[in-house]
Amino acid sequence: MTIKDVAAHCGVSVSTVSRVLNNHPDVSKEVRAKVQQAIAELHYVPNNSARDLVSSTIDAIGVVVRGSGNPFFTPVINAMDEEADKKGYTLISELISPSDDEIAAAAELVRSKRLKGIVFLGGRFDYTQNEVATLGVPFVCCSFDNRFGNLDESEYSSVSLDDTAEAYKATEYLLDHGHSKVAILLDSVDSNSIGTLRFRGYCAALKDHGIPTELELAVQTGDFSMAAAYDGTLELMRSHPDVTAIFSISDSMAIAAMKALSDLGHRVPEDVSVIAIDGIESSLYTVPTLTTLCQPQQDLGRDAVKVILGVINEGAHNEHLRIETTLRPGGTVGSR
Repeated sequence: MTIKDVAAHCGVSVSTVSRVLNNHPDVSKEVRAKVQQAIAELHYVPNNSARDLVSSTIDAIGVVVRGSGNPFFTPVINAMDEEADKKGYTLISELISPSDDEIAAAAELVRSKRLKGIVFLGGRFDYTQNEVATLGVPFVCCSFDNRFGNLDESEYSSVSLDDTAEAYKATEYLLDHGHSKVAILLDSVDSNSIGTLRFRGYCAALKDHGIPTELELAVQTGDFSMAAAYDGTLELMRSHPDVTAIFSISDSMAIAAMKALSDLGHRVPEDVSVIAIDGIESSLYTVPTLTTLCQPQQDLGRDAVKVILGVINEGAHNEHLRIETTLRPGGTVGSR
């Protein structure tokens, strides 16, 4: 009895069974229950607590997920898993915290699992040549690029948004609805990462509409947590009650902002409008439904795997794919 038998029995991929055995959170309750039932029915006994399930295979790629609590990542990982499985590859996932070093985690994963390539899902925007030299395999940055590092574009691949352009679109949507006092909710304006890029788009939209940037309207939370976004919104509205709109760089932060606005007695969108970028499932169920620019999460995952396998199997050159969002109007933006 092997892990492949378990996967075939319940109609999932080998890497999905591996994630269940390793108790990774990025598996739905239904699939987890199905796999666990198959393991029981087949009397399958994992080898070495499932830590060496794929150590002997050479048809495997890895994904290192930085910030495993981010709900945006789960559909992306599932799409990666499906695409890898379709191409005859196993996807091995490693979940790390935002404070961990994804390069070090990936290098160890490549060594222990003999992987052919790595996908980084979420990560720093400033890799150096010395760091990536430790990998020894091709890699793809998924949902970000190396804008602030010293890598040449020929040295790696990426699949991501143009964060500055998408933030411009989100901010302009508020401006086109008559808002002139627009705040931005983000981690930091100078983090050399997604926050910096989206802040640039916000500032550019304001400038093009003849509105000066007021740094005090940039709510810098220090991280992407909902708790920090909630507290930051409370502070913003108490100190700047004339703000009529908030652009949040993520859906989860926007959801926390809406809670803060409600607790202060502000109505959304009658008093304060809110827009974000992401399109996570939970933002469909806010009241009113969050207005957001939805990223094509499945496309992100599938394209990342296609790109890395193209480099591995076909000797393709590294490439950089830019995806675009789709506006979900929702109900959190009103006109002034």
